[in-house]
Amino acid sequence: MKKTFLLFSIFIFGISNAQVSDFNTVDFTIADNTAKLNEGNSLENLPLLAHKLTNKLPTKVEKFRAIYTWVCHNIKGDINQHNKVYRKRKKFKNDSIAYIKWNNEYKKIAFKKLLKHKKTMCTGYAYLIKELCFLANIECKIIDGYGRTVTSNVETLEMTNHSWNVVKLNNKWYLCDATWSSGYMDSNNDFIKDYNEGYFLTDPVLFAKNHFPIDKKWFLNNTLINKKFEPSPIVYNETFKHKVIPVNPKKLNITKTKNEIVNFSFKTLKKIAKDEITLVHFSGNNERRFNIYNLENKNGSIQFKYKFQHYGYYDVHLKVKNDIVATYSIEVTKN
Repeated sequence: MKKTFLLFSIFIFGISNAQVSDFNTVDFTIADNTAKLNEGNSLENLPLLAHKLTNKLPTKVEKFRAIYTWVCHNIKGDINQHNKVYRKRKKFKNDSIAYIKWNNEYKKIAFKKLLKHKKTMCTGYAYLIKELCFLANIECKIIDGYGRTVTSNVETLEMTNHSWNVVKLNNKWYLCDATWSSGYMDSNNDFIKDYNEGYFLTDPVLFAKNHFPIDKKWFLNNTLINKKFEPSPIVYNETFKHKVIPVNPKKLNITKTKNEIVNFSFKTLKKIAKDEITLVHFSGNNERRFNIYNLENKNGSIQFKYKFQHYGYYDVHLKVKNDIVATYSIEVTKN
């Protein structure tokens, strides 16, 4: 598994689930090529950049696709900015006025760095998407909240640490995250470009697996708005790449007795073959595959079973192909 260190950088309550599948008939080839043709363009003149990216595209979703793709491929993540903001947030945890004052001053420095060096953290990505959309006459907002990763907000929502966007297309709001689409920080804190289309107009239920907005109406899903946070299985960038939505077990931490059946299930928005699904855990550097059974794949709903025959603690990983897409912590007890 690729170890990723992610950067942190509904307005209508009756809205239906919105996602990229709403635009299955749209060919994004021209939009993607437009973004590629303008690769490396300066940020010093945003109106000119917005014009170049959108003026020849006929629909708003294609215009937004060109903007989103360009930002994801031309902006680099900056771990130093993230770390600096994180330290200040901890320092001023009990003094919001002091933090706001510091943050307002630091934003000027951060945006200058974005425009000059094309490096930023999540707020910069979200800001740039919003500004380019405004210039292209596309309604877009910045959403602040909690980004849940392998290292942050795992068990509880400890601190807001992330920003992303919602965009209005055909009178519906859609979710996207250009920061996590663009790439990741490796173990040396170097930014690795690795475009992940899974965060583009993402299914709200999948998006909510690692995005928790401060204002819950921006879940864009009625069933999620009134739901309290609970530590669900950890998901990864690869979860979005494969468009996998874990269903069962619902929680990250599970307690089972020896030989008790554990039911696993997930939904997928892409075709996945049975032999591409495995359940594993690691013993040292060695990967051990569990012998799952009763594996069924019906109309994108996949389920299987497993019995744990030995006591102990297991970090269990669901894999699709060679990618880990969900992690569970399972304690097996005598009673």
